[in-house]
Amino acid sequence: MKILVVEDEPKLAEYLRRALTESNYIVDVAHSGTDGRYLATEGHYDLVLLDVMLPGLDGYAVLQELRRGKHVPVLMLTARDKVEDRVRGLQAGADDYLVKPFALSELLARVQALLRRGALRSDSQDSTVLRLADLELDLVRRKASRSGQRLDLTAKEFTLLTLLLRRQGQVLSRTALAAQVWDMNFDSNTNVVEVAVRRLRGKIDDAFEKKLLHTVRGMGYVLEDRKP
Repeated sequence: MKILVVEDEPKLAEYLRRALTESNYIVDVAHSGTDGRYLATEGHYDLVLLDVMLPGLDGYAVLQELRRGKHVPVLMLTARDKVEDRVRGLQAGADDYLVKPFALSELLARVQALLRRGALRSDSQDSTVLRLADLELDLVRRKASRSGQRLDLTAKEFTLLTLLLRRQGQVLSRTALAAQVWDMNFDSNTNVVEVAVRRLRGKIDDAFEKKLLHTVRGMGYVLEDRKP
């Protein structure tokens, strides 16, 4: 497996290169957005670790260029931990988001998960368009549809659906949804997650025979195409 690290901090870049190499990955390193864009678009990688704050071009610009022609999994690294930054990265086509400082064990676990997911992804799939059954979400045009019918979503519903589609088949707890969509610590007295999920379900499921958004009692919610 070949990984591209785009990171302008020399010590962190070398740390990542050494750690990934010791984990038996082939690693290339770019220290600027311009070099990262060139390697990412011209080379062949199984995964890109992409810093947000880069000289030349920032990580979002590099990601935008990359997504015009490739769907290689991208894990964004950043010191920014605001929900708006995470949402911007996910909507631009990032597959995951890791806030600095991070534990090496968590980074390696996310790398492994993204590589497994990437291996299952169809080569023809455009990663800026997320799909599940007849549900489709266009991240660039910010449009959602099911069976060809336009779905009118609020900004929060669009963000929530983006997260659920990127983690399709994975049960997400109310705590995780509250943190990643609303940037809030979960309060058991707050029903904002339940209300948002109920409204989203009303828009993507109620008018259709096959239900995609499911409640897993005591655990959370999962978006998946369950076979009868």
